[in-house]
Amino acid sequence: MRGTKTRRGGKPERDSGYRVNREIVASEVRVINENGEMAGIMSVPQALSLAEDAGLDLIEVAAQAKPPTCKIMDYGKWKYENKKKTVAAKKKQAVISIKEIQVRPRTDEHDLQVKMKHATRFLLDGSKVKVNLRFSGREMAHQDLGLQVLEKVIKMLEPLSAVEAAPKKEGRFMFTILAPDPAKIEVYKKSDKGADDHLEDDDSELGAEA
Repeated sequence: MRGTKTRRGGKPERDSGYRVNREIVASEVRVINENGEMAGIMSVPQALSLAEDAGLDLIEVAAQAKPPTCKIMDYGKWKYENKKKTVAAKKKQAVISIKEIQVRPRTDEHDLQVKMKHATRFLLDGSKVKVNLRFSGREMAHQDLGLQVLEKVIKMLEPLSAVEAAPKKEGRFMFTILAPDPAKIEVYKKSDKGADDHLEDDDSELGAEA
């Protein structure tokens, strides 16, 4: 049988959690051949003989079934494909981080532009952005100014994001949450603006190395 390391006693070296070849202890098994077709129920020696004739391995893929189900396939290739599926599943389950930036009702234009560059970088890196706006003292009487700032931020970041949480007030704070939009980001990266941002990032990295 190919693609399977062996140890003393002729048993394969198993690290996948599945019984392989002579590790299978059932008296009989349901076999799926190398073409994905049902080969029927047979004894383990018979199933092993089929696998050996095909130059492949016998893998017990459903131990709880009655009788257990085994597939004839290349163990090394099967293990590799399983690992790829596991990695892909973990990526899908990965928690997207949320970065935060702080603004004020009267944040000046220069500071706002700087904060937007940070927010742009966060979104391009795949993070969500929570924009927090804090009112202090008399600013509580001018909450419309805070809303205007958040709406301006949303508009500035619109080319690469979608609003996940509309502006909402909580106590002395007002916030909005923006999520990266893959389709918009793809277009943004191909635009002149996206190219300029990329160059600026490269320049900043070179400056840090100097």
